[in-house]
Amino acid sequence: MTGDRLPPLREVIRAHGLSAQRGLGQNFILDLNLTRRIARLAGDLEGRTVIEVGPGPGGLTRALLAEGARQVIAVERDARCLPALDEIGRFYPGRLVVHELDALTVDFASLAAPPVSVVANLPYGIATALLVGWLSVEPWPPWFDGLWLMFQKEVAERITAAPGNKSYGRLAVLAGWRCEARIRLTLPPGAFTPAPKVSSAVVELIPRPRPLAPCRVADLATVTAAAFGQRRKMLRTSLKQLVADPIALLGAAGIAPELRAEQVPVEGFCQLAEMYRDGR
Repeated sequence: MTGDRLPPLREVIRAHGLSAQRGLGQNFILDLNLTRRIARLAGDLEGRTVIEVGPGPGGLTRALLAEGARQVIAVERDARCLPALDEIGRFYPGRLVVHELDALTVDFASLAAPPVSVVANLPYGIATALLVGWLSVEPWPPWFDGLWLMFQKEVAERITAAPGNKSYGRLAVLAGWRCEARIRLTLPPGAFTPAPKVSSAVVELIPRPRPLAPCRVADLATVTAAAFGQRRKMLRTSLKQLVADPIALLGAAGIAPELRAEQVPVEGFCQLAEMYRDGR
């Protein structure tokens, strides 16, 4: 059951002459049962406001509304998709607001009063940049109560990786510092039109009431960039580009200089960021 009486998405795409644009990072999900499954990952949507980025022809948009979202605020750069979204808006009067904007330029906190959930099949080309922006907002806790986002599977694994994992890096440190992150659903290439070359995954990120440890976003970004920039080297070597005496910095942070970046937990990088800030 699709949950509404709107036309199948293939008919919508045909009627409006739509096709996914590689330059916009578009990959459409046309199975409305699958989009309903994705929408349900966010839990009970009854009475909630949801922001969606890159709705395209509106498959996930329809699912979010059918699942009971009080309002869906969609940010879509591609003007070709607006007539299809307008049809959904007429079917769900007063519950869909569409902004024709580039998501990278949007002040998302201004779109709706918190709490707001974000559920989106993100355009792959801007997905990581959007996530880093959302995880870097001040103050914390943020304007959103949760993120349910589709990424390429490799990126999803980088977001959720634990220390010691080959995928553990700057993105995992930032995500783990401020959120509890986990992969909720993995989809094969064939779930999309056109089919990408890789699998995809939905990542759930729930904001922590307080970050794991105190530090500033900018300082954490600086020390993780240096540490993971030469991830195969010991920290006493990789941090030489950051400070003149990396062994002293590591000692102040309580981190063994022989460790490599992927062996350091999130809290360790936070302490390293604090010591770096104090030493400047």
